[in-house]
Amino acid sequence: MSTLHRTPLYTLWQQRGARFVPFAGYEMPVQFEMGIKREHEHTRQKCGLFDVSHMGQMLIHGSQPATALERVSPIDAVGMAPGRQRYGLFTSSVGGIHDDFMAVNAGDHLYLVVNAACRAADAALLRSGLGEGGDLEVVEDRALLALQGPMARDVMGNLCPSATELTFMQHARFEIMGHEVWVSCSGYTGEDGFELSIPAEGAQGIAEWLLDQDGVEPIGLGARDSLRLEAGLCLYGHDMDKETTPIEASLGWAIGKARRQGGEREGGFPGADVILTQQANQDTERLRTGLKADRKAPVREGTKLFNMEGDPIGEVTSGTFGPSVGAPVAMGYIKRECCTPGQKLQAEVRGRRLDMTVTSMPFVTTHYYRG
Repeated sequence: MSTLHRTPLYTLWQQRGARFVPFAGYEMPVQFEMGIKREHEHTRQKCGLFDVSHMGQMLIHGSQPATALERVSPIDAVGMAPGRQRYGLFTSSVGGIHDDFMAVNAGDHLYLVVNAACRAADAALLRSGLGEGGDLEVVEDRALLALQGPMARDVMGNLCPSATELTFMQHARFEIMGHEVWVSCSGYTGEDGFELSIPAEGAQGIAEWLLDQDGVEPIGLGARDSLRLEAGLCLYGHDMDKETTPIEASLGWAIGKARRQGGEREGGFPGADVILTQQANQDTERLRTGLKADRKAPVREGTKLFNMEGDPIGEVTSGTFGPSVGAPVAMGYIKRECCTPGQKLQAEVRGRRLDMTVTSMPFVTTHYYRG
């Protein structure tokens, strides 16, 4: 059995009463003393601090890092202004999704954050696919914290006032407590907030300072999952995978306009022929959509879905009780003709058919700060 890795904040979370679970090769806090439901509610109402140091951080250097990244992704990296951040996808030759990521134009290089479970595969993909103009550096000595919630901007203002000038999907670098901290105005909860990439040796001091602020509590992976689901955000390996195209996953917006049919840099990424044809014709058999249950029982991943006539139409990929919604919420893939919001269908739970309603996402109002 392989040894689990620990983030630079493991000891701090131990002291704070975390319950740990194995996750993507790391020993990660799934919840603290408040419990998942209260941690979820606290983040929506005040401010939560998440350790996401297990995520992969990478830099693309070289003479043309943006052009190099576009060889392996449909992102518009060339058109991304300095200090901006974009969501991107790594695609396969048959149109599937290898992973999703965040990319920042950091001036003379790109800064990427990729999923923890895909770090090694993503590094291999980039090393083989970037070609001329792009050189990969895997960052091994930095922690990553996410400060999320309606009080996050006030808290950040006390730590680094200049960082509060950032709006959603902007990035800058600041000296904080003697360390160069890379700050992005982003997160994965649907709330306003920041992600802070911090040198490992400075992570605990900054985390302790943040936790000493009024309204800030440590939040585990359990609440992170329910928060992102309410915000309608995908989890790689569940809501998208190598068998799913961006169009099926309702992520066509992540394909830069310049990379689409008729765009100035049309195609040129793996699987472009499949993906762009699907996007132009909207001819996929299934789509990712939101679902709400009519009863209190959560409808979990893997639950089979049927139309009201009893015919199989799809499957749930993520599901839980949404504390902010006050009802079970889920997302999954169903036949395109069944995806109209308001349409009724049924989920098979422990041998019983429970009514569900197709709904648009997100399930909650998002509060991204746009200035």
